[in-house]
Amino acid sequence: MDTNTYFSFTERATALRTMVRDGVDVLVIGGGITGAGVALDAAARGFRTALVEKSDFGSGTSSKSTKLVHGGIRYLPQFDFALVREALVERGLLVRNAPFLVQPIGFVLPLYKSAKRPLGTPIVPPFGIGMGLLLQAGLLFYDMLSGRLGVRMHRRLGAEKALTLAPGLRKEGLVTAFIYYDAQTDDTLLTATVLRTAAQHGAQIANYTEVTGFQQTSGKITHANLKDSLSGETYTVKVGSVINAGGVFAGKIEALAGPSHLVIKPAKGVHITVARERIQLSKDAIVLPETEDGRLIFLVPWGPRITVGTTDTVGGEVERPFASKEDIDYLIRHVNQYMTVNLTTQDVISAWAGYRPLISKGGDSKSSSKLSRTHIVAEGAGGMLTIVGGKLTTYRRMAQDVVDALCRTLNKPIKQVTRDLPLVGAQGWQEAADAVAKEAKTFGFSADTIVRLSKYGGEAQKILDLIRTDPALAAPIVPDLPYLMAEVVFACRYEMALTLADMLERRLHINFEDWARGVDTAPAVARVMAHELGWDVAHTQQQIEGYRARFGKADSIAETVSAVSI
Repeated sequence: MDTNTYFSFTERATALRTMVRDGVDVLVIGGGITGAGVALDAAARGFRTALVEKSDFGSGTSSKSTKLVHGGIRYLPQFDFALVREALVERGLLVRNAPFLVQPIGFVLPLYKSAKRPLGTPIVPPFGIGMGLLLQAGLLFYDMLSGRLGVRMHRRLGAEKALTLAPGLRKEGLVTAFIYYDAQTDDTLLTATVLRTAAQHGAQIANYTEVTGFQQTSGKITHANLKDSLSGETYTVKVGSVINAGGVFAGKIEALAGPSHLVIKPAKGVHITVARERIQLSKDAIVLPETEDGRLIFLVPWGPRITVGTTDTVGGEVERPFASKEDIDYLIRHVNQYMTVNLTTQDVISAWAGYRPLISKGGDSKSSSKLSRTHIVAEGAGGMLTIVGGKLTTYRRMAQDVVDALCRTLNKPIKQVTRDLPLVGAQGWQEAADAVAKEAKTFGFSADTIVRLSKYGGEAQKILDLIRTDPALAAPIVPDLPYLMAEVVFACRYEMALTLADMLERRLHINFEDWARGVDTAPAVARVMAHELGWDVAHTQQQIEGYRARFGKADSIAETVSAVSI
């Protein structure tokens, strides 16, 4: 596997030509984390594989997560032990296969006198007596379910120690607290890393390429019709099999081949971003253990920012999800309930929404927070296989299951190849981290930038090489954020970033973390992209004006939130 392979607009064009010329064994539709995982699994098993995404990679739900790789502790009270076990195993495998990008993080879990059902506990002891023991038993079970792939064991903190680790917690009524461990990642960087790994195993991959229809012979899909959303060109690709990984849009993709029998109940999850100094937080996250609708809310440190989320509501505009005033007020209200702060909408840098593709039986009236996060593989019209449901943490297992199903259909041997497959960046990641730390003084990297660059693993050496060649690329894009101009070049060459929005919203998280939403820095970033991608002056200006039109006129949080929709 060649780790020096480029993954840029040039490789995109080559991929489209190759698909059309040679056809493919497996066409994967959807460039979120699930589709990326499917493409990697199929390519690693030797299938001639292609993946197409109608927009940008990870532009849907995969860029709107809490950025956690976790077992889902709140599913224990729902007795969904199989899901928790599966997710914990996948968490452990990710920590092992991408240790630079998926790393353990502690979660402080407070217990207050007023608690009724913390973590959604199904048993309510009289007067709350024994609630601490009940929570500790649940945390122990959570640790045990991870088996040999556990990250760290939970422990009881007590109230005093909890306030040391999480000084922003309200002291009044705090009985005790615990800390347990899951993992944190960068969702869009993980998606890009899996895609790059798939490409290095031979997968042909193109973003901004939409499937518009299929051709069938005797009830079997034989060709897919594609449209390049950037150029307007259309293509026809001969396909052996089709795997639908379209998430909340999986039903629409199925319907292109015939009647769809999928029942997907999209659940909207909203997050807000606030400045780190606004909420007193250490290196550990905080779990707000009880909300009015039975969810958990996490306060997760993210460099100089904090991510707060998430909500869980049904309905809304799936094509363009947005955070409503009610969503934002819900999160702020619960933060203020548990923390010694008085957050207002003025503290919200950004709010963002995405939809989870939950599986529902017809007529199911359960609230979205009660629906299972498990996944299913379904065969649809034309022989299309659809993988839907699940969560970011379980993407690898989802991919494995649907490719296993494909192998059974084709009477091919089942070979599970990704369980121990390192992702791009795993090779030499420790040496690269040392090199980043060593160069920090020379180039003036902040502590947050050191952490950020280390998330590239061994690929951070490429970023350092860019900076050594042109020290101007060591400049921070936004003064108080960790992102460097060198990452813009890297994303153009190695992450197939094609538009200014690709860069500021997904390859980097500037749109969500910058008070100016990236509008002020857009011209400088566009100039670097223009040099890399060969944009002329007119196209460069078009990119800047398009970005400013979306984000430069927001005078209120409501306008800002609407602009951040997918």
